[in-house]
Amino acid sequence: MTDTANLVLLSSLGAELSQEEASVLSGLMSPRELADGDYLITEGTSDDSLHVLLEGKLEVVKHTGGGDIAGLAILREGDLAGELSFIDGHEHTVGLRALCPTHVLTLKREDFESVVDAHPKLVYKVMRAIARSTHRIVHRMNTEFIELNNYIFKQHGRY
Repeated sequence: MTDTANLVLLSSLGAELSQEEASVLSGLMSPRELADGDYLITEGTSDDSLHVLLEGKLEVVKHTGGGDIAGLAILREGDLAGELSFIDGHEHTVGLRALCPTHVLTLKREDFESVVDAHPKLVYKVMRAIARSTHRIVHRMNTEFIELNNYIFKQHGRY
């Protein structure tokens, strides 16, 4: 098994994969290095790539109405990025900017779809990992929304 396959296994994408499946998947992926301040994803663009953050940190950023950029979250090693555009091809609603030297693995949808017939369980497991990642994001956003509501309306005696 390659070093890249081991890195895939250690990521959230590889949580359910066997060593053989990780080897197949890693063979479809390409590495990318980002310097501090480089953008992995630019808000408003579209592509068909799923990224696995191997090393470094990515800041989720959104342009504000005043021309400023607001930081929304920080992605860390093992996290996935670009899940929804990978699935549906729509424009990215946020950008991802490296906060330090960062290393990612990128999987193109076309390459992934090339193994659907030969490795259907691999495809199923990857899609489950994407769904889990998306679920974590929605859960975090819901929790932050409730905390903000509690703060604004001083509900439940918490603030």
